[in-house]
Amino acid sequence: MNHALALSRLLGTRVADPSGAVVGKVREVALRPQEDPNRVSGLVIKTTEGDRFLLPSMIQISAGVQVRASVPASEWPMAATLEDFFLLERDLLDQQIIDVHGRKVVRVNDVDLHPEPADGGISLRVAEVDVGLRGAVRRLLKGVAPPQLIEAVVQKLKPRVIPWEFVDLIETDPARRVKLRIAHERLSQLHPADIADIVEELAPAEREAVFETLEEGVAAEALEEIDRDIQASIVESLDPERAADIVEEMDPDAAADLLEQLPDARSEQILEEMEPREREDVQELLEHGEHTAAGRMTTEFISTAPETTAQQGIELLRNFEGGVESVANIYLVDSEGKLAGSVPLQRIVLAPPTQPLAELTANPLVFVHEHDKQNKVAELMDKYNLYTLAVVDRQQHLRGIITADDLITLLREQR
Repeated sequence: MNHALALSRLLGTRVADPSGAVVGKVREVALRPQEDPNRVSGLVIKTTEGDRFLLPSMIQISAGVQVRASVPASEWPMAATLEDFFLLERDLLDQQIIDVHGRKVVRVNDVDLHPEPADGGISLRVAEVDVGLRGAVRRLLKGVAPPQLIEAVVQKLKPRVIPWEFVDLIETDPARRVKLRIAHERLSQLHPADIADIVEELAPAEREAVFETLEEGVAAEALEEIDRDIQASIVESLDPERAADIVEEMDPDAAADLLEQLPDARSEQILEEMEPREREDVQELLEHGEHTAAGRMTTEFISTAPETTAQQGIELLRNFEGGVESVANIYLVDSEGKLAGSVPLQRIVLAPPTQPLAELTANPLVFVHEHDKQNKVAELMDKYNLYTLAVVDRQQHLRGIITADDLITLLREQR
């Protein structure tokens, strides 16, 4: 038997013992994701003696989707507890899942299982989830029309399935998430903007579940892409320590903008859990007005002395741990920390290794003061086609920079 077996057809199927006598019905199909996320661990059979567990080595399935056990029912293990299992009907049918290939949230109508010979019995592998009309029609007509007629109707419908390897499950119960080892490893490989789009489609509890399992760096990048109101609700749903771990990985300006939206008490809780250096950067930005240049800047940038060589500048770039959007320029500061020049990345890469960066500066030197309004920021970055813009205080000390993605966020908010 090599063709796919629909879960909806298997559920409720009568189960016979070796003599052919019917002793129960298939109540559930169980997996242990912590052991094998693709293989069915066994069938839960409802019998007059209670629920039994039919192991793959005991299962025989005929072409007509008839289940027969190779051993007497008395030898089937009791299904005492199913807490360690992921049950396909209870935990998957009609549930929302993340289609990481299609980058969207979909609802499961059915599951396709592939039977394969194993240990003298039948091993069932989860192959695809059906999110189209086929699964919906098959379940709607079950018990109303003969199985053969239902399949004839279903086969005329266009299939809409997602391979199991492209599915990320959403488990809102933290205890079960840990026990079953359900994480969002596939989701974390997507672009942060795609993760943000997916998260925005989910219910609040599901959003929290996703952010509880994403690696902090991935969660931070995705959070920066999410709508502001949803950002705040996600962070408020997390415990302060977890929220702090994620906020620490965000660009300081984005982190400050986020914390400004939260109630003061909650913001303080998160700040207290943050590492001292990251906390200091964010608190400094929180002191500025949101609609000023300083309120839009990030404190992650590269600055160095004018006599630094091009080769040394490249080393600074290699060792920089901030975001790539911040490295379009290296800023030159004098011994007092005052802004002395801006050197575009292209000039550094093309220059002789020993050439001082002071000889590679762009003219004119464009900057804004920290209290300048954000409209001036947009005006200057547009006029001079800048990827980054320096922010200085009244004494010309370099305080931070505004990046192109900060400008895009600003313009989006003004629409």
